[in-house]
Amino acid sequence: MRKQIELLALAGSVGLLLGALAFEYIGGMAPCALCIWQRWPHVVALLGAGALVTGHPLFALIGAAGAATSGGIGVYHTGVERGWWPGPASCSAGGDLSSMTPEELLAQIMAAPVVRCDEVPWEMLGLSMASWNVVASFGIAGLWLISLRLRRANEA
Repeated sequence: MRKQIELLALAGSVGLLLGALAFEYIGGMAPCALCIWQRWPHVVALLGAGALVTGHPLFALIGAAGAATSGGIGVYHTGVERGWWPGPASCSAGGDLSSMTPEELLAQIMAAPVVRCDEVPWEMLGLSMASWNVVASFGIAGLWLISLRLRRANEA
């Protein structure tokens, strides 16, 4: 049962990464900086495969930490999208433009990234991709933790 749960957790991280890449390369939806940040912890979570190969619980902890980190970044991204807090200046709107000269404004526009972190380009059932990442990532982290608990129960 533990191995099946670990396989499901791995499949979850792989699925999220493939889904993000599909939205980007098939759907033509370029990711913002925070979207990219949410991907990398799932790459780390794939190290959880070591738990299946070696049986060492450290790999399951790495899988859980990677997925939970992605979920945490997703919470931050969701807050930026909903205007609960400001996002990184590199990919969010903000600031007072009235004090800028036309040249400064043009320079800022030309240096701005194409994709903004504070806009929701796609949503389903009222949740953005960042919000769905939160749900899925914390679920995946939970699967890794369940596998650790089952490991301990089998050792006792």
